[in-house]
Amino acid sequence: MAHPSQLGFQDAASPVMEELIHFHDHTLMIVFLISTLVLYIITAMVTTKLTNKYILDSQEIKIVWTILPAIILIMIALPSLRILYLMDEINDPHLTIKAMGHQWYWSYEYTDYEDLGFDSYMIQTQDLTPGQFRLLETDHRMVVPMESPIRVLVSAEDVLHSWAVPALGVKMDAVPGRLNQTAFIVSRPGVYYGQCSEICGANHSFMPIVVEAVPLEHFEAWSSSMLEEA
Repeated sequence: MAHPSQLGFQDAASPVMEELIHFHDHTLMIVFLISTLVLYIITAMVTTKLTNKYILDSQEIKIVWTILPAIILIMIALPSLRILYLMDEINDPHLTIKAMGHQWYWSYEYTDYEDLGFDSYMIQTQDLTPGQFRLLETDHRMVVPMESPIRVLVSAEDVLHSWAVPALGVKMDAVPGRLNQTAFIVSRPGVYYGQCSEICGANHSFMPIVVEAVPLEHFEAWSSSMLEEA
């Protein structure tokens, strides 16, 4: 999860997030090189006392500064489009979960099971136990098996919400009357935190998302215990 004075992204916990971080670094390097070149040209023009009359009206320079930006834009656009299609690709999910946004909590339904569903409320500050995070912990976590394609159907009951977990590279708007879908694969076991990313009212900051990734056998034991309780 994020920590104070953090400058970069959270550690990637899904293949898509790894691709997003690589694309960010790739684009940032291009921006850094362009900024360095522009700064050098400005410095050179301000400090030099020489004038080259052939540079003032050069056809070759005009060709270069027209073609070069086009090449740079292609270098950014192609990997961007690739990741965009990867994020929309949903192939044979092993588990489908419906996440419904409410004012102000999330409810989850495991649609592959008959009666597996629960509401997920934020744990109040006075009820936190040592080691739990304020404004991020919930009374029920969304438990998923690791290394399995998970599809999440996202909608809302009342107003606009947004289901987002940064470490998984997932962010999908929850729109009343509309069913959106997203997918992810968790690369390693762990607990991943997110929050509603759409301003949904007075308690917008108090409806966190907690995804717990566990090995498959642990997930099966958890689902069996939840069904027994139901």
